[in-house]
Amino acid sequence: MTHARNAAMVLVALLLVVAGVWSSWGTAQHVLLPKGREHGTLTVTGCNEETCSGRYVPDGPPSPHTTLTIDRSVAAAKGQTLPVVVKPGTTEAVRTGWGGGLHAWLPLGGALLLAAPLVGGGLRLTRTAWSLAGVGGALLLAAFFAL
Repeated sequence: MTHARNAAMVLVALLLVVAGVWSSWGTAQHVLLPKGREHGTLTVTGCNEETCSGRYVPDGPPSPHTTLTIDRSVAAAKGQTLPVVVKPGTTEAVRTGWGGGLHAWLPLGGALLLAAPLVGGGLRLTRTAWSLAGVGGALLLAAFFAL
């Protein structure tokens, strides 16, 4: 019975971490692998509940995009200029640099924090659980301070 319980805890903890990586990778791939993508700056002109939009100025050759949208964060304020990468085939931008990279990995940080009690309480691996919680918490704090 204990083997079944341990296997279930491992599966749930792995599911949480894999879901965090999967959720983060959709945005993080544009920040981590920017070669061949369109780079520029976005000047925020307005925000709604979920997104901010603004005027886009490309770094290289002229772009078909003049305005782009970006996910809203506490760091995006009207009038602010952000370095961005354009998601291919869309009018969506992703913030680049340390702030954008850490912001993209926020779901993974939350998943690590959620998996830590399962690893510590269910599998009785307290050092591993504290490590998971520490890495997840450090990622969340680093994203907060980088933005």
